[in-house]
Amino acid sequence: MKRAGPYLVALGLVAAVVVPYFALGGGSFEPTPVADPCEARERSGPDGLGETIERIALNALDGVACELGVSREELVLALRSEEAFTKLSVREGIAREQAERAIHERLVRAVDEADAAGELPGLVAPLVRKAAESVPPWLVLEALERLGGFLPG
Repeated sequence: MKRAGPYLVALGLVAAVVVPYFALGGGSFEPTPVADPCEARERSGPDGLGETIERIALNALDGVACELGVSREELVLALRSEEAFTKLSVREGIAREQAERAIHERLVRAVDEADAAGELPGLVAPLVRKAAESVPPWLVLEALERLGGFLPG
């Protein structure tokens, strides 16, 4: 019976975790559905330059994803490498040049909107706009992230 003691303790500890998990609905977990990029999202005002640049990128990604008929999450994953970007274009039947142009146009529009709203400091707006116009799409997120990290908030 002494050998059974540790097993009974372990079984009790497992039950102490598993029973409340199922009692609280842990067995019926469903992931949050992917948001429709064509519907407006509630966003709070940016708090600092880094958040402003992040919001510019998210606004642009929603617009491009809506235009291309993909989710924002699919688009973000495709923007992590040139190969992934090409695969997305082929899979969705979109000319790669069309996808690149859509990304650049939406980013520039989002930068212009943030600039017009006074959310970007005067010297920063041209830098962000230049990155939006000229950086290859699969490097855009990385470039904006780095730019936000280098600039004072």
